[in-house]
Amino acid sequence: MIVYDQARELAENLPAFLQQEYEPGYEVIVVDESSTDDTSDVLKLLKNDHPHLYSTFIPRPNRLISRRKLAFHIGVKAAKNEWIMFTKIEKKPVANDILKAIVESMDEEAELMLGYNVKKGIRLQPFSTYSEARNHIQRIERKLTKVRERQRMNYAWGRYDFIIMRKDVAYDVLNLFEQKFSRRKMMGKRIGIFWNNLLRRSSTTKLVTE
Repeated sequence: MIVYDQARELAENLPAFLQQEYEPGYEVIVVDESSTDDTSDVLKLLKNDHPHLYSTFIPRPNRLISRRKLAFHIGVKAAKNEWIMFTKIEKKPVANDILKAIVESMDEEAELMLGYNVKKGIRLQPFSTYSEARNHIQRIERKLTKVRERQRMNYAWGRYDFIIMRKDVAYDVLNLFEQKFSRRKMMGKRIGIFWNNLLRRSSTTKLVTE
């Protein structure tokens, strides 16, 4: 995950990422865009109790998508495992066994899955190849600020909360982040995603927690 001046969100939500019940083990990588608040102090404190937490930073904070791509690139390079999740500190796991549930329900044929936070759980949308999710990723990453403010019908419009992918396709996924399109073409992607997701709803997996 990437953070900038989010010390409060880290203190409140990062423990939920770090306390997942998953026996094979996992790592949490936080890339800080040189925050000016207490982000680095919060990370240092959490590292004392959670050795699977790693953090790094990039200089000169900048909220442009190009900076997000660079930050995620650094995170991918640091990752040691076969599967990677791009997520947001604002969206903490809804349960301490959600990572285990995701792994147990993963489509073995999928190269990438989009995740949506829903009431009492999450919804997973698998794609055989990362290129099949191209329209979702291109559109959402270009509209990141506005997307973050919306809450209703996120799945229908493809407004995912996290991405799970094989590490060997992560750099290809990142190359989709900055691509620009005309307003007309972007609208076509938006409508296409909406109708496709309505038709594909039965192919998703919904994980519900108590």
